[in-house]
Amino acid sequence: MEKLECVFCAKSFPLDIFFPFCPECGEPLLVSRTKKQRSFRTDKKLAVEIFGDFLPLERIEPGLTLGEGDTPLLELGRLASLDKMPFTLTKNETVNPTSSFKDRGSVVAVQKAVSLGIKTIGTISTGNMAGSTAAYAAKAGLKSVILVKEDTTKEKILAAGIYGPILVKVKGDYGRLFRKSFEIGRRHGIYFMNSVDPFRIEGYKVTGYEIFLQLGARSPEYVFAPVSAGGHLIGLMRAFLDLRDEGLIRKIPVFVGVQAKGCSPLVRAFSSGKTSFTRFSNPRTIAHAISNPNPPGGNIVLKMLRENKGMLIAVSDAEIIKAQKLLAEREGIFCDPASATVLAGLCQLAQKTSFKPRDRIVLVITGSGLKTIEDLDIARIDYHEAAIDGLEKMLDSVLR
Repeated sequence: MEKLECVFCAKSFPLDIFFPFCPECGEPLLVSRTKKQRSFRTDKKLAVEIFGDFLPLERIEPGLTLGEGDTPLLELGRLASLDKMPFTLTKNETVNPTSSFKDRGSVVAVQKAVSLGIKTIGTISTGNMAGSTAAYAAKAGLKSVILVKEDTTKEKILAAGIYGPILVKVKGDYGRLFRKSFEIGRRHGIYFMNSVDPFRIEGYKVTGYEIFLQLGARSPEYVFAPVSAGGHLIGLMRAFLDLRDEGLIRKIPVFVGVQAKGCSPLVRAFSSGKTSFTRFSNPRTIAHAISNPNPPGGNIVLKMLRENKGMLIAVSDAEIIKAQKLLAEREGIFCDPASATVLAGLCQLAQKTSFKPRDRIVLVITGSGLKTIEDLDIARIDYHEAAIDGLEKMLDSVLR
């Protein structure tokens, strides 16, 4: 029987698809690390097939994918002119099928669901994961139950609802809803593949493997990623730990998790030297996608970063807005505010740290700005007005 492991209790437990938490300490369980010989199948086209040896799936069903993965690793050449900016690349996850990194986790979790005979899947989400889960359920012919907060925006409701899920706006505390969903799932046979689902986390590893190959089978020196529930960063780190275990790299990158100052429970715990976080009171930030006051994978993130010499930093909304604008205007990448935190974090760190000339720094851009268009203030956009007859004269004046 498949096993999951607790990184705190150092014990393994049989897979319970309806409640992936340690029965002793309550922390999220992860897929047990394998000791089998593994390799990349570069003759394959689909990302989940190329890296299938590193995923907890007995077989890959191509018909359950939407073509996720193989996202570009782009050099941020025009940002190099910024003061003290080191050589930087971005892993642009916005080009995944539903415009976010969540598709990496959804495809693996759905593959597992189908192999187990699950007929209904679900998630709780305020945005990207809702749409991704609903889309992959539709592709697999599964029912989906999507639970969102009562204040979820119209744009995000539409982005999930178009796939035909059972969509419910739920009043009440989001943290309580997270736990309640598993109780409901067990009673009704719904596999809630929430933010720290162990198979979703395994899917996030693929991003790390791709970065490794795109750099010519080398590890970057730094990887920056936004942090919300913690599952994404856990998956990225486990990818490079796998590569190290296989002897493909000697050491893993320095991982830098970035949170918004207005909701930064893990940064607060990390900077205080604590091994566990406390709930963040009164969160307030433009980076709604990572505004998680009680991240379920937070303690694992703290543990893994300390053990692997990583770090956590917080950035202000002003820094986030500036970084979002820089990425759009100088590099043609329109990301959501949560994603912009990584550039804001790098700019902040670059003022304090002397990066080496040969350091390769990767910023993981996790979601498209088109899904958070409501956050844009029209006052931030420069535009002109003109009548047809006066258009050329106006353009002459602004093009000088």
